[in-house]
Amino acid sequence: MKKYLLASVAALGLVAAGAASAADLPSRKGPVVAPAYIPPVFSWTGFYVGANAGYGWGNVNANGFANVGDLDGFIGGGQVGYNYQMGQFVLGLEADLQGADLSSGDNLGLINVKTEYFGTVRARLGFAVDRWMPYITGGWAYGNVKTSIPALAFSSDKTHTGGWAVGGGVEYAITNNIIAGVEYLYVDLGEKSVLTGTGVKVGTDFSVVRARLSYKF
Repeated sequence: MKKYLLASVAALGLVAAGAASAADLPSRKGPVVAPAYIPPVFSWTGFYVGANAGYGWGNVNANGFANVGDLDGFIGGGQVGYNYQMGQFVLGLEADLQGADLSSGDNLGLINVKTEYFGTVRARLGFAVDRWMPYITGGWAYGNVKTSIPALAFSSDKTHTGGWAVGGGVEYAITNNIIAGVEYLYVDLGEKSVLTGTGVKVGTDFSVVRARLSYKF
């Protein structure tokens, strides 16, 4: 009986020693690797406000007057709008108001025409490539056309509301909130009568290139 007890104790000792040795063996599991950080894709959806500045040049349309001259000068103002992104396409609506120094006059100084402000309300269609977005745009335009004839002590300042604008540009999201861009617009304010009973109409059409900076909410 004593032999059996001693044999059992010895066997238990061998099992315990084997278990301890197995616990000391290195783990076969690989090292834990943290998942790589993937930044979220930028979204163009949201409201924005901003400012812009640039240069304009164009024509004076004045039937009844010969060679009024070309129109040119600096422009600057602000814009507000909203974008909605669907896949890579971005639909938007934007309104802007510009102060302008677009002036013209004939070679003899007989007539002077200038546009001192204009604005637009336009739809936009863009194609987003992450933080880049080229786009086209078009819509309604309005503004003033001021005509003066010094020899006749005549001056007229008309607000034109039947104009249109079309153009395009490209924007880049510097951060999730700051967006910079460059834009081209062609604006036609149409014509209006300035001398009652004479049929003389005056209007302006011009191109604008401007830099933009907007804050997206």
